[in-house]
Amino acid sequence: MGLSILDSRSKDIRRNILTMVVAGGRGHIGPAASLGELLRVLYDSWLNVCPSNSDWRERDRFILSKGHGCLALYAILADKGFIPKSELTTFCDGSSRLGGHPEIKVPGVEASTGSLGHGLPIGVGIALAGKIRKQSYRVGVVVGDGEINEGSVWEAAMSASKHKLSNLTVFVDYNKLQSYGPTQEVMDLEPLFDKWSSFGFETKEVDGHDVVKLERVIADLPFQSNKPSALICHTVKGKGFGIAEGLAEWHHKSNLSEQQITELYKCLE
Repeated sequence: MGLSILDSRSKDIRRNILTMVVAGGRGHIGPAASLGELLRVLYDSWLNVCPSNSDWRERDRFILSKGHGCLALYAILADKGFIPKSELTTFCDGSSRLGGHPEIKVPGVEASTGSLGHGLPIGVGIALAGKIRKQSYRVGVVVGDGEINEGSVWEAAMSASKHKLSNLTVFVDYNKLQSYGPTQEVMDLEPLFDKWSSFGFETKEVDGHDVVKLERVIADLPFQSNKPSALICHTVKGKGFGIAEGLAEWHHKSNLSEQQITELYKCLE
């Protein structure tokens, strides 16, 4: 898992991530890099959304519950035309819409997130509302692996199962590192597949950096017609940036040196 070679589009996403980090002087590089391919596939191939009308009533809803991964989301939103690419250089500027965690004032952002454990409960409510109103939209929620230490995630999971929310999918960014170290040491999540299954989710696993495999498995959603779905995406924190891959100290960085910036860009050549 996680050995996939990045193509030019994935590298472009990461260049846009670096554009923001350099402009803002800080950012969660590692958590964003592990999301690149998942968000790319979701927005290219799965989500039914309209950049020119981001509040379209029948749109699919996407929630980045691990809000600290917003650099990847902003890069994708700019790529898809929700926001101008020129706006990326305003990241973390006091007057910018693009803060260190996503807010609903940004076109295409469905929920202000960052306080971990909140995105899935919001997604469950949105999915349930869609069922009640007989609307056909789907809801996708990306959670971090460290995030699912939060009890609110599992309360929401039980509710999703109880209401048979087949219009809801949880995507787990399983990069095995959280801000304090390896998930296995901080709070061991295994057996993670069995956990989601036991909470009533039809569950599958995939290499979260293999675009072809991601497209194939996501095309099968929902995995079962009367259950919510969970897709565990095995990823690498800092993927694509050799000097940062698999290192907890790259969870968040500020005041990067010129040498570090140069090395990060070289990784994408």
